[in-house]
Amino acid sequence: MNAPTTEQEVQQLREQADALRAELEETNQGVLALYAELDQQAEQLREVSELKSRFLSYMSHEFRTPLGSILSMTRLLEDGMDGPLTDEQRRQVRFISGSAGELREMVDDLLDLAKIEAGRITISPAWFELMDLFSALRGMFRPLIEGNQVDLVFEDPPALPMLYTDDKKLAQILRNFISNALKFTPNGQVIVSAQRVDTQSVCFSVRDTGIGIPQDLLPTLFEDFVQVDTPLQKRLRGTGLGLSLCKRFAELLGGTVGVSSEVGVGSNFHVTLPIKLAAVEGADADA
Repeated sequence: MNAPTTEQEVQQLREQADALRAELEETNQGVLALYAELDQQAEQLREVSELKSRFLSYMSHEFRTPLGSILSMTRLLEDGMDGPLTDEQRRQVRFISGSAGELREMVDDLLDLAKIEAGRITISPAWFELMDLFSALRGMFRPLIEGNQVDLVFEDPPALPMLYTDDKKLAQILRNFISNALKFTPNGQVIVSAQRVDTQSVCFSVRDTGIGIPQDLLPTLFEDFVQVDTPLQKRLRGTGLGLSLCKRFAELLGGTVGVSSEVGVGSNFHVTLPIKLAAVEGADADA
């Protein structure tokens, strides 16, 4: 009497196994279809990203030539090549020159973004002294702060070894930090400093006594096309890419960026980099 029952149970188990096998096969087919769809979407996203990078690169190159011509022409006019200018003419020419300069900075930001996204940014590390970098930055910003109510101070750094990194990329990060600090500090101080974090890294900071940034905006500041919504910002033009590029450059140099701020008190932007950049392809760290 037990045999038929056993055979019936075996049959039921086989049917259950067949049903489970069919369900698994159907699930596998669904997973394969999902993978295929994801691969297709990934390819589409890659193509869109490539098209965007090509567009940004092409547009940036096309804009650089006429902007360069405008700046050259304004310099010739200011130098009096076609005769002396009246005070009003000189004011208008300087306005044109300033606007063209701002547009060129925007174009340069877009071009850098396109290069980074296309993987065409070149890192060229070399040994250099920190004081040489500070001296170059001080000279670069001196004409911009003359007559302003803001003091740009470069603190003497503590004893630091020579640095081995891409000084041009580091200078670009600090230039952006300093430019932003000057824009958003109607009066007071902008202080540039550097200090050793540990035996392997150094932190550069740009502190200001400006308008400050609300706490809820700090987490998104280093994202693409993000700008602080303030009355002062509305009078200033920009792409919202400067801080994003700073973050990407810092990551390429093996470092990180950060910010702390308090509304009405000021902000502190900083970048921490290794004293010696890890070996990169095509670079000789012992040179």
